[in-house]
Amino acid sequence: MTRELRSALIGGLVALALLFAGFFVLKSYLTSRFAPDPETIVSSTLSGMREQNRLTSFIASYVAVVTSEQSRLGLTAKKTLIMPGTVRYEVDMGKLGPQSLSWDEAVKTLTVTLPPIEIAGPQVDLNAIREYDGGGLLMRLTNAEQRLDDANREAAQAELLRQAKAPTPMRIAREATRRAVERNFALPLRAAGLETRVIVRFPDEGRSAEQMDRSTPLNEVVPAH
Repeated sequence: MTRELRSALIGGLVALALLFAGFFVLKSYLTSRFAPDPETIVSSTLSGMREQNRLTSFIASYVAVVTSEQSRLGLTAKKTLIMPGTVRYEVDMGKLGPQSLSWDEAVKTLTVTLPPIEIAGPQVDLNAIREYDGGGLLMRLTNAEQRLDDANREAAQAELLRQAKAPTPMRIAREATRRAVERNFALPLRAAGLETRVIVRFPDEGRSAEQMDRSTPLNEVVPAH
């Protein structure tokens, strides 16, 4: 092999190596420049959810049955009220912020901490209210009926709220809220081809120390604009 041919061959190999190196550098740049950014997607989703203001994840109906009694002038009056009511379990999404989110890059996990669930209502179906009374004489002679009605309405409202705050409906409401919020954050990430796990929790639910150590609040990941 002549010296000229050897030099040309070496030069060609060097040029080819440089070409491959340039290709991989360009590919790496383009990937980092145009690949889907999970923090950007999450930040955009957060803004959209905040605009919803309140998320109603669960609606339930309850029935309160209360009885009040009054005795005067040796007479007794009694009234029973049956009051159906509907309550909504809501989360104020306006309270969500970057501090509510943490991102664990090592395991591609987003943790969302929601505000507590709030109960709206009860909304009473006035047409479905039923009343039963006894002791008509006392109610005709005094204002006992008005007092019984006031006491029953107050007690029925309290009873509806007591039922709404019971462990079972609160657990159902939490799970419904958790699924709705998880879906809202997970779908855009999956649509961008990102396999990211989303964990939704409430303030009174614990989180392991290991997860707390690994996670980074979103406001430290995404610069403020």
